[in-house]
Order: sequence, then structure tokens, then C-alpha cells
Amino acid sequence: MTSYQKIHFPTKPAHIIKSDAEALEIAAQLAEQFKQGAVLRDVERILPFEQIEAYSQSGLWAITVPKQYGGADVSSYTVAKIIALMSGVDGSIGQIPQNHFYALEVLRNTGSEQQKQKLYAEVLAGARFGNALAEFKPKNASIKQTSITKNEQGYVVSGEKFYCTGSLFAHRIPTLVKDEDQREFLAFIERNSPGVELINDWSGFGQRTTGSGTVKFNQVQVKAEDVIPFDTAFSSPTLVGPFAQIMHAAIEVGIAGAAFEETIQRVKQARPWIDAHVDHATQDPLTIYELGRVAVDVRASEVLLKQAAHSIEDARPHPTAENIAKASLDVAKVRAHSSETALKASSKLIEIAGSRGSQRQDGLDRFWRNARVHTLHDAARWKYYFIGQFALNQTLPPRRGTL
Repeated sequence: MTSYQKIHFPTKPAHIIKSDAEALEIAAQLAEQFKQGAVLRDVERILPFEQIEAYSQSGLWAITVPKQYGGADVSSYTVAKIIALMSGVDGSIGQIPQNHFYALEVLRNTGSEQQKQKLYAEVLAGARFGNALAEFKPKNASIKQTSITKNEQGYVVSGEKFYCTGSLFAHRIPTLVKDEDQREFLAFIERNSPGVELINDWSGFGQRTTGSGTVKFNQVQVKAEDVIPFDTAFSSPTLVGPFAQIMHAAIEVGIAGAAFEETIQRVKQARPWIDAHVDHATQDPLTIYELGRVAVDVRASEVLLKQAAHSIEDARPHPTAENIAKASLDVAKVRAHSSETALKASSKLIEIAGSRGSQRQDGLDRFWRNARVHTLHDAARWKYYFIGQFALNQTLPPRRGTL
């Protein structure tokens, strides 16, 4: 697999979005553009460099920057709606900025004033952050072997990461590292730093163009000012976990909604391949019944998404153990429900389409493939477990990135 060329920091300032309404308007315009070629990008695995450049230059990648640093600081619901919209058009484009926003939320909670001024300014100018959090080689996901060591110039990072979504498109790669005392930090490593190697080896059957491959760090020099604490983002009540998860839920809500809308359009066309036993699929009671069931689930996921976003906004001004737990549980509800809904809606599209639904050139299968791969990100069964623990025993959920 090939390594990828340098991507230089933007020389042309990005547009600065000022409000939630403007963000939603621009997102709607871009989504229409991104529809073009979405099926071909998926089939041929064409990485969306052009689309991601337009996305970040539009100002949408800076919408969570706090107002005191020049950003719009839009609501969590606006972020979720934009990610859902993009995910319905192209699941990969919907997911690519998720870790960018996650890194900005960690920065909000653990970065110094100087670090916030520097990194927020880069994002407002159009810079994109990828991620290098997960590791493939350890026995389980909690073990991290990528190390950070002090030297005279700052720090040195060494290790290897996988599932590095968005890094092929990024200017900086926020990387989870551990020091000799086992403390965790997030190092905002410049993509063009000597010793950074990006490998395009992601081969999933869904979310095919997220660029979620391998990043290797071979004695990479990092400035001290580009390293922020990570473990303290969870040692006290913060929204880092719920905010991360609501974006994942939004990806699935977007896929589910788009798959359902595609199903409705296919049924309205009443093509004979939908159901050989009736003249008009729009009059088939069995088809109508199945559509009704999916419609309920899609709407339920959308409502749960809105409820979770409001819980995040309620907790943001004054986070406590209790309101952060409520936000986590409300997000867990939509995350678990949307996982099932996205799979159901996308599978039903193929089922109602019949054998024609398996034709790659039509692209109907991409909704199910994207949903199936994304829902593997972290297990929904654990969401239900912590929801049940609170309902039965009033046990608060743990604070971590998966809740």
C-alpha cells in the first residue's frame, strides 16, 4: 500500500462561520455537491481529497471552536445534524471529521491557554486534524504501546497506530501516547514531520474511503507546546465521552435516514423487480407494513439524538458527575438504538429492492456496508448494560471515550 504525499497547512484562510443557522445552510449546500460521485467513490475506493478540502475550507470544521477564540461554538445538536446529513450522502465523509471534533473537545478541556490559541487559530484557518488513537497489535484495546519521551527539543514519539480515520487528509495527527509513568497525552503531531509514515491499508468492506489505515511514528520530534494531557479528560466530569459518542450516533442516524428515503423513492417508482406478485408496490400491504416499522425506528433514533444533544448542552456550562452521567446515558441510548436502526433500514432497502439491490453499480448496498462497519466501532451491548445498570441500581456509568 502506498504512503501519502505531504499536505501543507492552508495558505488561503477558510471561511469563518458565525452561527448555527449559517453552519446548517452551508452543510446543506455541500451535501448536494458531495452526492455527486458518491457511488463511484465507494465502488472504486476513490479517496475524497477534493471534497474534504471543500468541507474544511467552508468553515464547517471550525464550528466547535469557542466564541472567545473566534469560532461559532455551535450546539451539539447542530454538529450532530451536520454529521448525520453528510453521512446520509456519503458515510465516509460523514465519519472523517469525527476525530477532528473529538480532538478539539479534548483541547477545550485539558489544553493550556497558549495551546488553545495556537490550535484553534489553525483550525479557523482551515487546518484538519486526523487521529492516531487505536492500536492493532496489543492484546486488547486498553493497551497502548506508543510512547512519548522527553528530550532537549521537547518530546520524541515512537509507535504504530491503526484505524487512523482522517489522517490521510490531515494537517496534524492527534496521537494518543504514554510516558514512562503511564500517563496518557494527546500529541498534535504535524503530518509532515520527519519519521511520520502514513499507509493506505484500510480495506474494510464499508466506510471504504475514510482513510482509516496505519500511521507509524519513527522517533518523531514533537514540540512541548503541541502535547496536552489526555487522561485528565476523564478523571473529572467532562463532555469528552458523550460528545465523541453523539457524533458516532449521528453517523448511524444519517445512514438510517438516507437508506429509508432511498427505499421510499424506490417503492414509489413501482418497478416490477420490487415485487413480482403485485402490479404496484405502493399498494402492497406487506411492503407498506415493513416501511411503517422502519419509519418508526428512524424517527425514534432522530428523537433520541436530539434528546441526547440537549443533555450535552444542559451539562456544558457546569459539568457535574450527575449531569455528565445523564448525558452519557442519553447518548448511549441513541447510540445503541441507531446502530440497530441503521442496520435494519439499510437491510430493508436491499430486501425490498430484491436481487436488483445487490448490483454494485446502483450503490444500494453501500448503506448496509457502511452501517455494518461503523456499528462495529464499539459494542452496542455495553451501552445497554450501562443503561440497565443505572435503571436498576442507579449506578453511574464510567467516564471514557466510548460513553
